[in-house]
Amino acid sequence: MRWGLLVTGAYADVAMRANAGSRTTEFVAVAHDDAASARAYADRHGLARAYGTYEELLADDEVEAVFVAVDPVGHAPAAIRALRAGKHVVVEKPLALTAKDADEVFRVAEEAGRLCMEGIFFRHHPRTLLAKRLLDEGVIGELRYLYAACTANLPPDYFRRHRELGGGGLFDLGAFTLSAIRFFGGSPERVYAEEVRRDGGADLNFSAQLRLPGDVLAQFEVGQEVCRGDALHVVGTTGRFVLDDPWFSRDVTHLELQRQGPPPHADPVSEYLPVDLEGAYRCGGTYAVSRMQFDDVSRAVLDGTEPPFGRADAVEQAAVMDALLESGAHARAVTLGR
Repeated sequence: MRWGLLVTGAYADVAMRANAGSRTTEFVAVAHDDAASARAYADRHGLARAYGTYEELLADDEVEAVFVAVDPVGHAPAAIRALRAGKHVVVEKPLALTAKDADEVFRVAEEAGRLCMEGIFFRHHPRTLLAKRLLDEGVIGELRYLYAACTANLPPDYFRRHRELGGGGLFDLGAFTLSAIRFFGGSPERVYAEEVRRDGGADLNFSAQLRLPGDVLAQFEVGQEVCRGDALHVVGTTGRFVLDDPWFSRDVTHLELQRQGPPPHADPVSEYLPVDLEGAYRCGGTYAVSRMQFDDVSRAVLDGTEPPFGRADAVEQAAVMDALLESGAHARAVTLGR
């Protein structure tokens, strides 16, 4: 599959490095609103073509799919333009800033007969999939609690801190933590959130409590002005999975399983389960997890199948974010409708 890139930047760099060794995904073009910047980026990453407008790239018949990595406020509009131009699309998270906009993106995708997926790449990693399979098999007993965290100390001028660009802790880092909670625990029934904003800007620090089906509780924290920290715990009645570096999974080879220890103190005992690496191509290297999501979409297109995450997942993610933002703004619990 031949891919194009809409805009340059940190997430675009990750995609470039990740797919350098892919067997199914090849980036061939980049578009930027500055032609010189696009050309320099293309030369740096070995891309064949560079365009000074998005329209030029979308008119390129050699480009079959695009990765939308513009400012978050432009994700949904750019995805719709790409889909209407006949391209398959992966949209950097968040796919849209509201559930209504997310649903519209997929309405256009279905109308155009093209695949679309929200790019939250940790869900494609073999360790994440192993933890989910073992949870479903009852290895840690019945699920009772989920905890997720993603925090960083971002520069004041970083675009994902600015509200007018669709920034803020929830839309940025919360896309990971919320997606993980939903992936392992299902659809939230009720949420309660607290947030910290400064000078009327975006939410810089955000924490939430969620109630999930089956009396499962979940908690997450995200922050853009605190010490870096990533965590994901999946807690059951007889054990827990501890995923270090859960969002980027850099050079991960094992899944930590903690089981209930012997009395009298019952301290947990850790076991490290090997992850099916499927060879160095599939799982090796810092950027492998990003490559996996593009390969999954490329294979779905080439095989005529559906990608692992589609409309229902992305629209629900956006709907829960709607509820979390409402809860955080008013400091009250919000129950999600069915």
